[in-house]
Parts: sequence; C-alpha cells; structure tokens
Amino acid sequence: MEAMTAKVLVLHYAYYLHIGTIVHAVSDGTAVNGASTAMQPPGVLVMPDNISSASSAPAILSIESRASWVAAGVALAILSVAYGSTLLIVVGLRVMERDLCVSRSTMALAGAMTWVGTGLGGIVMGWLADRIGTRRIVLIGAVMIALGLALSSFGSVWALYLGQGVLIGFLGMGAIYPPLLIYVSRWFDRRRGTAIALISSGQYVAGVLWPAAFERLIAGPGWRMTYLGFGAVVLVGVVPLAAFFLHPAPGAAGAKQGITGIKRVAATRVLGLRPNVVQAILCGAGFCCCVPMAIPQAHLVAFCGDIGIGAATGAAMLSVLLGCAFISRQFWGAFADRHGGLKTVLAGSAFQAVAIGAFLLTQDEAGLFVIAAGYGFGFSGIIPAYVVAVRDLFPSSEASWRIPLVLFTSMSGMAFGSWFSGRLYDHFGFYAPAFGSGVAFNVLNLVLLMFLVLRQAGPERNTNGSLRSLAARTART
Repeated sequence: MEAMTAKVLVLHYAYYLHIGTIVHAVSDGTAVNGASTAMQPPGVLVMPDNISSASSAPAILSIESRASWVAAGVALAILSVAYGSTLLIVVGLRVMERDLCVSRSTMALAGAMTWVGTGLGGIVMGWLADRIGTRRIVLIGAVMIALGLALSSFGSVWALYLGQGVLIGFLGMGAIYPPLLIYVSRWFDRRRGTAIALISSGQYVAGVLWPAAFERLIAGPGWRMTYLGFGAVVLVGVVPLAAFFLHPAPGAAGAKQGITGIKRVAATRVLGLRPNVVQAILCGAGFCCCVPMAIPQAHLVAFCGDIGIGAATGAAMLSVLLGCAFISRQFWGAFADRHGGLKTVLAGSAFQAVAIGAFLLTQDEAGLFVIAAGYGFGFSGIIPAYVVAVRDLFPSSEASWRIPLVLFTSMSGMAFGSWFSGRLYDHFGFYAPAFGSGVAFNVLNLVLLMFLVLRQAGPERNTNGSLRSLAARTART
C-alpha cells in the first residue's frame, strides 16, 4: 500500500513539473486511453499532447520538428497580413472622425469593438477549430475580414460598428488569432514560449509594414478606397497560405479525444487554488494590463496630431513602437521558456507600467520616439506569456477554451482602454488623464500577478523538496 501511494505521488510530481505523463515508470503495463504501455522501457516520458502515440514509439523526447517551425512561420505570415485590418482605423482616426462628423469616443468605440469581437469570437472559433480544423476556420476568418472592410467603407457609423465588431472582429480576427495561437502551441513542447512569441509578433510586423502605407493612401484616394483595397490584400495574402500550409497539429488528436489521464489531473488544484479561480485571476489581470496597453496603440497617431506633430510622423512613431515590440517579443519568448509564463507576464507588465507613465512626462517629438520604443519593448511579451502560462498551468485538452477565455478578457481590456481613453479625451480635451488611468489599471494588474507568482513560488519549493526525496526513495526500492 505504501509503495502504491509513493508511485502515485511520483506521478503527480512529474505532472507538477509540467513534464507530461509517465507511462511505464509508475504502471505495470496498463493501458492509457486504450494504448498498451507494456512495450515502453522504464522511465519513458509521453507528452500529454501525444499520449495516443505511446504504443508506436519507444521514446518520445519532443514533438518539435522542422514542420513545427514551418507551421509557426505560416501563422506569422497570416497574422502579419490580417492584423493590418485592425490598424486602418488607428491611422485614419482623425480623418474618419472629421469625415463622419462624430466624436473621438465614437470612433474609438468602433476600434474597441474589433478587440471585443476578436476575443469573444476566439472562444467560439477555438472550440469550432477543434472540430472542423484550423485551416477551415482561418479561411472563414479571411473572408469575413474582407467583407468587414468592404462594409466599413460604406461611411456610416452603423456600418463601421457592424463591420469592425462583427465581421472583422468576431468572425474575422476571432477565427484567426486565437485558433492560430492554440494551433501553434500544439506543435511545440520545449520552445513553446519562443514559438508563441514569434507568431504573436504578426501584430507588430503589420505595425511596421502597414501604417505608413495606410497614411499615404488615406491622404490620397481616401479612407474608403483604402479599406476596400486592403480587403483584397487580405484575401490574396491569407487564403493561399491557409489552404496549402495549415496541416493538422500533432497535439490536435489528443485534445479532440479528451485524454482520460489529463482529465484526472485537471480536477486537482492549481497553485493551491481551484483551477477556475486561477483562471479568473488570470482573466482579471489580463483585462487590467490591456487597458493601458490599448492607449498608445489606439491613440498615438491622434495624440501626436493634437500636440502639433504631423500625421506622417505619428504613423512612423507607431511603426517604431510596434517594430521594437516585434524585436523584443523574441526576447520575452526565450524568457518565458526559461522562467515560465507567469513571471514573464509580471516582468513585461512592470516595464509597461513605467513606459505608460513616461507618456505623461514629455510632448517632445524625440522624447516620444524614445518612450514609444521603450513601451514597445515592455508590453510586447505580455499576451504570449499569458498563453504560455495557461499551457503551463492547465492540460492541453482544456487549451481550446481556456486560452480564448484569457484572450477575450484581455481584448475586452484593450477595447475598454481604447474607448475609455477617447471618452476621457472628449471630456478633458487632452490625453494626460487617459495615460494616468492607464497607470492605475497597470498597478492593479501587477498586484494580481504578484499574488499568483508568490503562490507559485511558495508551494513549489516546499512540494518539490518532499516529492523529490520520495521519488528518490521509490527509485531505490
């Protein structure tokens, strides 16, 4: 009885360190999800995403391969094009505001609806992608973005809200961004943080490529023609990539089947708390960190125009911000691989808090370029690190709803931050109160994250020490 208890605790210890499921070391050749493990040598590790293949390979060290990086590269290319659709309203904010004769907050709400739609759509589309495949979902998303851009170009407020919120957001980016994050996370186990950071950089590649071109086109043919033209670019750029290169991920089968061993572990506590309590805290932290995150991204070009800096310079500043975010995101991805998702979110949020406060200190053009670059460095690793944290703390079989739920609350924070900043601008006539509110939300975010990080550090030290000694005694016997 004591030996059996020791073996069970060793199994829990292996999962607690996010290694996977030990098949033969703690069993006597019993089946896992219908696959016999009697042929496995002692100590073989089988990752949760690949437990169904335990009987076909003598040892599974990693699921990563050349195909994993091809999948990540294709996802990056798709997002680099698709994310341009969310930047059109940012670059054209002041022009569209004057053309439609509406307030700044009205236009900001249209942009905010894109973020809400993306997050909410990701919950539905992530679930649907597990059933009909990521390729089909992304193809649907590309078509919806093109339709949304065409509808938004009609020039009425209702068309803009419907096009941005429902078609571009819910049915478009919601069918592309969250499903691709889940898809790529299942191609990797060792360098998941690096891969997630890479594909999430599609937003920043788009930020480098598109704003300057949008500014020239909006000043020339106009914002309506720019919307229509970019709809065609999305179709030409995304559809072929998705159709020919998005092959099923190696972890998709296990997630679809709902692996029995994973479900048993999912019922245990996470960081000493109920799993859904940890999920709720992550969602709350995501909302609070994304309120300040949205302010420069949604209002930087308009802010520059208000203080006498030209639209072209403002667009260049946005490109610098997002370009620095792309470069630094690779650093944050490697940081997450080494230190874990939670600590990466905490570090990135601390950098973001300093940078968002710095916008209150200067209106000098050179100073704002420096602050924009520093801000890009800080915030860029936050959202991918949330994805890594969810995968660190919860099993892969729950990724299709837990990751989109965190993304939904985070993007709701982006939406609220974008709209609320516009509302504060309409009330006060300048952006300082908006940046100040961003600092306040960022501080609340840091409090929530610090609570989780401390929970992770305390029990992990104590539990690991006792379980390591127990594992050693069991191995000797």
